[in-house]
Amino acid sequence: MTDCLFCRIVAGEIPADIVAETDTVIAFRDIAPKAPLHVLVVPRSHLENVAEVAAADPKLLADMAALAQGIADTECGGQYRWIFNTGAEAGQSVFHAHGHVLGGAPLGWEPA
Repeated sequence: MTDCLFCRIVAGEIPADIVAETDTVIAFRDIAPKAPLHVLVVPRSHLENVAEVAAADPKLLADMAALAQGIADTECGGQYRWIFNTGAEAGQSVFHAHGHVLGGAPLGWEPA
């Protein structure tokens, strides 16, 4: 999709601080981090949300989880929170599936 921010990052049209990538998944630092480690794990293919990823390609979701774990292992001792926002009311602002990997400090909880 040409108007999708994350599709454009995946295509290399918009620069990002790439942390890790595979043939199916790419991870880059969030531009407004909420924790010392805040990386977005994104499928290269355009799928709108995590439920769509799971329904369309469960292995792709497993690839995302493996990359998230690898990043956390490297950057914060393997302890992290992985958050998906699904829908505008849940806080999703880019409608390309992405998981937020948060870590690097004790994390509180403020769901709203």
